[in-house]
Amino acid sequence: MKENNKDIGTRIKELREIYEISANEVSKELGINKEEYLEYENGKKEIPANLLYEISLKFNVDMGLLITGEETRMRIFTVTRKGEGSIVERRKEYSYENLADKFIHKKTEPFIVTVEPNSHEKPDTNTHPGQEFNYILEGSIKFFIKENEIILNEGDSIYFDSRYQHSMKALNNKTAKFLAFICE
Repeated sequence: MKENNKDIGTRIKELREIYEISANEVSKELGINKEEYLEYENGKKEIPANLLYEISLKFNVDMGLLITGEETRMRIFTVTRKGEGSIVERRKEYSYENLADKFIHKKTEPFIVTVEPNSHEKPDTNTHPGQEFNYILEGSIKFFIKENEIILNEGDSIYFDSRYQHSMKALNNKTAKFLAFICE
């Protein structure tokens, strides 16, 4: 078990208890079962980025606080040097680098997403509130949105309503990277 998972789960549990909300209520709002939610809260499972985003909205805190445990203080600007953003691993094949975790009251969450090749024909899908913009930096990615399959190559972009089921897969057996903005 990664120590970071446990720390994030502990922070979420503390927020839930401060707001006096049951684990059952939070799990229902997130659209997952209570047992799965408690595994996240107890640090036994890595929390997907989309759920971290939804939890941050639910408790009205910046996602950076959940990830790092530090209050976001930057109001005018924040700089994130190459490779120094906070890392959130959703699954074995996805890694999210948060590029603005120290900026307060963000209207969007910017990430560099790295997608490793895998053998799954169609990866598990997810949803989250708001909209998402993705710009392909390296490689090729197949996006699955609702019943659509869209192939994007380096320099291509896509903007979509993230309330619809979506997922992605790196193509050509090569790692792919894209810049993602998740907006409310």
